Parts: sequence; C-alpha cells; structure tokens
Amino acid sequence: MPRISLPTILFFFFCSLSLWSQDFFSGPINGKVVQGTRGIPDVHVMNISASTATITNALGSFSITASIGDSLVFSAIQLESKTIVVSTEIMESQSLVVYMEDRVNLLDEVILRPYNLSGELARDMQNAPKEKVYVASTLGLPNAYVKPKTLAERRLFEAVTGGGLVPLNPVINAITGRTKYLKKVLETENKYARTERVMAFYPDSLYVSELHIPSNRISDFMYFCEVDAEFNSIVDSRDKLKIWEFLKVKSAAYRANNDLD
Repeated sequence: MPRISLPTILFFFFCSLSLWSQDFFSGPINGKVVQGTRGIPDVHVMNISASTATITNALGSFSITASIGDSLVFSAIQLESKTIVVSTEIMESQSLVVYMEDRVNLLDEVILRPYNLSGELARDMQNAPKEKVYVASTLGLPNAYVKPKTLAERRLFEAVTGGGLVPLNPVINAITGRTKYLKKVLETENKYARTERVMAFYPDSLYVSELHIPSNRISDFMYFCEVDAEFNSIVDSRDKLKIWEFLKVKSAAYRANNDLD
C-alpha cells in the first residue's frame, strides 16, 4: 500500500476547509418581500457590499448571492427603504422574508403665501383679491344670454329660411320632404334631452329599488315613457315629485308588459 505523505494530507485538508468555508460564508439567498400577507413585485434588492442587484417578481420573490456581513438594501418608490445585514442564521437557512411599510411624506411646516391664507375657505374667499372676469355678459355684449342653437336647430333654420336673392331652399326642401325630416330630427333631439334631464334627477339605484326596473333595462323603460303623450308636458314642468309619480305609474305598466313582476 503506497504511503501518503503529511504535506499531501495537509494540502487536501486545507482545500476541503476552503471549499466548506466558501459554501458556509457565501451563497444564494432566496427570499420574499411582503406587505402584510401580500408579496410585493418590482422591489429593488441591492447587495451594496458586492455591487450586485435584482428585482422581485410578480409574487414578491427574489434570489441574490451574498456573504455573511453583506448589506442588502430593499427599496421601492411607495415603500420605506430597509437595510438588512446578512447574518450567520440567514446564510445557514439561505432564505429571508422582508416586511416593508408604506412611505408617508410629512411636511414639517406649511406657509400659505402670498395672501396669508388661514385655511378656512369662507374667510379666505373674502380676503382674497378679486379680479374682474371678462365674458360676454360682463362686457354687456348683445345676445350674451342667447342659448346657442343645436346642430338640428341650425339645419332646420337653414332649410326653412334659405338664402340669397331668391330663397329656393325652402321650396326645394318642402318638395323633397327634407324640412319634414329635419323637424322630426329636432323633435327626437328635444325628446332625448328631456329623457337625459329625467335621468339626471334620480340615480339608477332608485329605478331598481323603488320602481323595480332591472338596471340593464332602465334605458328601455325610459323609451317606454317617452312614447307617452304626457311625457313632454310632465318633464317640462320640472316638478320632480310629479315626474316621479308619472314614472311610478309607467313602471307598473312596463313590468306588466314585460312579465317582470
């Protein structure tokens, strides 16, 4: 049997010790960054001692190589930064859970300038300098309060008035039926404007809870109300109680016609 010299034994002993030391003192650390019970994605994980970095995945997990004594910095825009020094326990387990908290930005002092505002809206509105607003009404311009015509109104006006020395448009439009068509378009537009006004009076939840109209059939119910001859006059009264009573009556008829009861 060949004899192994003492230097050879010592060489293999120190090589084994070196490999064991490297495995023990450095290696990959698998961890997770959480807030409460939720993993946080896109958190920057930096080993500032080894100048390496990574980022957490969609579940908040990460993996980074580190050694005992390295400093790991965890940072994100909306979170408070955290620094953790890799300990023997962390290196032995090769795992780490990092809990992070929301970043709260607080101002030490707020000075309201240049009008020495107090923070009370009513008082500050009285003390604030008032600049004159220049609009058609403040300048006293004619027709300042005239409501602009809609597209349908402008088209009908052009159709019935014409233009030039011999206004032929009214005659042509009457013969072709365009004037009659434009009047119907304007009537439909006005009726739709009334429906929008009614819809703005009451939230959808009232149609569901009080009138028992399904939310996906409110528009159809409003069309059912539109075809009633009394709809225009009742809505034009702008009496919300009167309009609501009208809707209650129509809702009973609508539910009966559509088997919703």
